[in-house]
Amino acid sequence: MARHVVSAALLWVFLTALGEASIFLDWFPSVGASEAEDFDRIFLVLLAMGFPVFAFVVAVLVYSMLEFKTKDPGETGATFVGRGLAPRVWIAITSALALLVMIYPGMTGLAELSKESGEGGWGEHDAELVVQVTGFRWAWKFDYPESGISLLGAQEELVLPAETVVRFDINSEDVVHSFWIPAFRMKIDAIPGRTTFFTVETKEPGSYDTSTVFRAQCAELCGLDHSGMVTRVRVVTQEEFRDWVDSQTTAAARGQ
Repeated sequence: MARHVVSAALLWVFLTALGEASIFLDWFPSVGASEAEDFDRIFLVLLAMGFPVFAFVVAVLVYSMLEFKTKDPGETGATFVGRGLAPRVWIAITSALALLVMIYPGMTGLAELSKESGEGGWGEHDAELVVQVTGFRWAWKFDYPESGISLLGAQEELVLPAETVVRFDINSEDVVHSFWIPAFRMKIDAIPGRTTFFTVETKEPGSYDTSTVFRAQCAELCGLDHSGMVTRVRVVTQEEFRDWVDSQTTAAARGQ
């Protein structure tokens, strides 16, 4: 019995070490906002806590299948009864991990992100740029109220300045859509008759041409051309953004 416990434990340690080592790999998509860094960090914390539990279950299952397999389909395997110290320690450790997750990121990390993007945070009062987003079947429309610019997402890019606090005010003209920018790791429903919003602080410049996560996409199945509700996103320097605004307003004035 002791040999089996030691062997399974060694397999568990190996699988856990393998999983924890994968955390240090750079396998996240491009980051376009400070909030994306926060979400990535929270995800890594959850992975670090979850790997030992997952590895334990896999180690026990794999070791049991390899060690106690039988060629006789009518023969039953060895019986193990969950008594003694081991199951109590397991329950205590997993319960502690569950409580830890409730505290962080549940009550602290996610609550902080919600505060930043919700009522009382920058989302309400301190946004440096407001973009009004309207979803309809099957495209996005973007309005910059401060400059009077209006864009149809299926035909143009959503251009944003780098290192800027941007608030997106989101609504829908017909059915429920969901406004999602993967580079920002932010998503919220677009609901007819109701304005929802989220706020991000953009980082360095980036675009769809260099990373496809710089896109605005509908993440709620909304009908026949749902998959076509994609708009390229381009984050530029603040100077380039001012030049872009000037070019758009000049073009609009000439069009009038």
